[in-house]
Amino acid sequence: MRTSLDIPDPVYREIKLRAESERRTIREFILEGVAMRLGSRDSAAKGLKAPLAYSTRKGRLVIADKNVYKDY
Repeated sequence: MRTSLDIPDPVYREIKLRAESERRTIREFILEGVAMRLGSRDSAAKGLKAPLAYSTRKGRLVIADKNVYKDY
């Protein structure tokens, strides 16, 4: 479904900057926020890509349950 919203310029600029910094589209960013607000993040966020973490280092980072809360 398509709809139109009037978003104040300063708010739109902030949305755009945050979405770009997370390498996501504005649509993805807004839909995730709406889904979170509705309390149905899993069902409403279907089709959204998970944000990726980019690194300047080569190789892969393996994240195991035992390392999630580990301080480095």
